[in-house]
Amino acid sequence: MIKKQPKPKGPFANPKGMRDIIGDDYYRYQGFFEKAQEIAVYYGFKPIETPMLEKEDVFTSGVGEDTDIVQKEMYTLKTKGGDKLVLRPEATASIVRAYIQHGMQSLPQPVMFYYYGPLFRHERPQRGRFREHYQFGLEILGTSKSVADALIIQTIVTILKEVGFSDLTVCVNSLGDKESRSAYVKELVSYYRKHAGKLCTHCRERLKTNPLRLLDCKEEKCWTLKAGAPESVTYLTPDSKKHFKEVLEYLESMNIPYTIDSTLVRGLDYYSQTVFEIMDSTGPKETTAPENTEQSENNTDSVKDTADTVNKEPDDAEPKALAIAGGGRYDSLARQLGSKKDIPGVGAAIGVDRLLMQKYVKDIMPKIFKKPKVYFVQLGFEAKLKSLPILETLRKAKIPIMQGLAKDSIAAQLATAEKLNIPTVLIFGQKEAMSNTVIVRKLDTRSQDTVSIDNLPAYLKKLK
Repeated sequence: MIKKQPKPKGPFANPKGMRDIIGDDYYRYQGFFEKAQEIAVYYGFKPIETPMLEKEDVFTSGVGEDTDIVQKEMYTLKTKGGDKLVLRPEATASIVRAYIQHGMQSLPQPVMFYYYGPLFRHERPQRGRFREHYQFGLEILGTSKSVADALIIQTIVTILKEVGFSDLTVCVNSLGDKESRSAYVKELVSYYRKHAGKLCTHCRERLKTNPLRLLDCKEEKCWTLKAGAPESVTYLTPDSKKHFKEVLEYLESMNIPYTIDSTLVRGLDYYSQTVFEIMDSTGPKETTAPENTEQSENNTDSVKDTADTVNKEPDDAEPKALAIAGGGRYDSLARQLGSKKDIPGVGAAIGVDRLLMQKYVKDIMPKIFKKPKVYFVQLGFEAKLKSLPILETLRKAKIPIMQGLAKDSIAAQLATAEKLNIPTVLIFGQKEAMSNTVIVRKLDTRSQDTVSIDNLPAYLKKLK
């Protein structure tokens, strides 16, 4: 589990909502990525990495100008040449942009990607939500088949199970195609206009600009109105009904538990057809409106981000329900980013920060991580001169070590070895430097041997 970080202090502390990832926490992030990457590769996904900086139009055109991401949360800058750039707030639009720019339409379709890295949102930081946050995601471009939706969900569920989640539920809904969505939005607006006087200030504005976001509001008076709101599945065209039915059949065939959530809209402009969130069902799910935490209004607006669907809790408390991953289909996004025709796509992402905060998630260390079993102690300048070649010999033999080259006191070096709980120390002093030997001492028994440098790697590999 990721450790809680101290609050930033002082004039040169890290910016609010961003943090340093150090020590074992760094390895946990890297280990999770290795595991997720391994699974994605087995399912046929290939890597992609897009720039952290993108042109602003990628998101204003793709994500939608009336979303909170664009209106409130993007980190923007203007270059000396006059270009308007943003730190990427989400990854899907960037990947679709890359797909178009590099002419991937000419490749065998569909094209399947996995990605990992930081995203940036200027929002109110809280438990598991940072202004710089990490995601692992999947995208499939070039097919409208329902099996692609199922493959995305199956791969994400598999990753989550492999890292320790045992009780997952997919909350799923369908917004349908353009015709379905248009009919649904019309009925949704009609319903909420009848109750406009009961809406919060933000929702009265959303009624004009982005009606689907009405279903995301966490204000209690707006939350209660959702119960009587029309359901999107009622307005699906025959083709959309068929697509949604097939997705559910795939989930059943894979024994993935699901529930149809008629209020789930993932309220970004580019979503169509299937939308879903993958919930960790370890605790009971909230059935009443979460309290307003004064967060910028993007709790479930986050594109393939961890939605905050629970009450704000103390930092050391476990939430009652967690949306660990989410995503959906975006069949019209490519046209909004300059494509001459629609390029169907579907994707999902895991909120890595929130995932690694859970106590039951396995500490998966990366393959590069080797816990040192040897501490190298040196004494005297002559020994120091010959120490680096010895360390290189051990590296080539793939024997990980810690060392005290910056220390002069043998007592301080031995104390460090004991503090780090390293069982074996190598003592290399003036005498040993002259005879090309090293003293190998076991700290638990205090027994020791003198070993030639040439035989040192083989000797150490025999130690238990």
